[in-house]
Amino acid sequence: MRVRGTLHREKTPYQELAVLDTFEFGRMLVLDGIIQTTEKDEFVYHEMLVHVPMFTHPRPRRVMVVGGGDGGSVREILRHPAVEEVELVEIDERVIAAARQYLPTLSGALDDPRVRINVTDGIRRMAEARDFDVILVDSTDPVGPAVGLFHEDFYAAVARALAPGGVFTAQTECPWVTPQTTLKAFRGIARSFPVTRLYTAKVPTYSNWSWSFTVGSLGRDPLDEAVPGPMADRLPTRYYTAALHRAVFVLPRFVEELIKE
Repeated sequence: MRVRGTLHREKTPYQELAVLDTFEFGRMLVLDGIIQTTEKDEFVYHEMLVHVPMFTHPRPRRVMVVGGGDGGSVREILRHPAVEEVELVEIDERVIAAARQYLPTLSGALDDPRVRINVTDGIRRMAEARDFDVILVDSTDPVGPAVGLFHEDFYAAVARALAPGGVFTAQTECPWVTPQTTLKAFRGIARSFPVTRLYTAKVPTYSNWSWSFTVGSLGRDPLDEAVPGPMADRLPTRYYTAALHRAVFVLPRFVEELIKE
């Protein structure tokens, strides 16, 4: 894609961070040369990561986000009126700073009084966390600081950190481009959660095929008849709808066969 200019670039203690101004997608956050989010299509990823688990839980009051320093996931979480507390766990404080300066449409929610920012390692924080209703992993690809967030030991720690009936969702890469990564994540989550389902959404700047998410639930199935409920179509979303909530779990045969192994 065409780049109008580089707004910011630095080497943080964890990764190379850049904010680019592009012609087609507006401002773009890039970590280690990999696109993380853009102004134009971020709503697809953030809405689908957040609203599927948030509507699966009957009353999500305490929510944790691991990663997601740009603030887009926090913004979507706060659309749910039951939310009382959101803890953002981000290892690289420079991501938060860059988002605050260059991506205000995403990061503006970080100033909400219900939000607590915890700059620390997500694996370490998960080991001690307890009684969260919903936990989201809004991570980078499984390289560098995010490698441990795709391990089954981490998923087991997430299950322990959830309150009874809690719900967890993580981005689990592209089953077309990196099928074994998607399968490994799905298997790891399934070992700790009695209900595990994979769903997809099309994020234009992420892949030439659909991106996957995996939800693990200690309570309701995201396909229960009571889910997502009447409020789903009242939110000011641009991608997620009540009908889409159910449709995204309909998978192509090759993906069904992949996770059936």
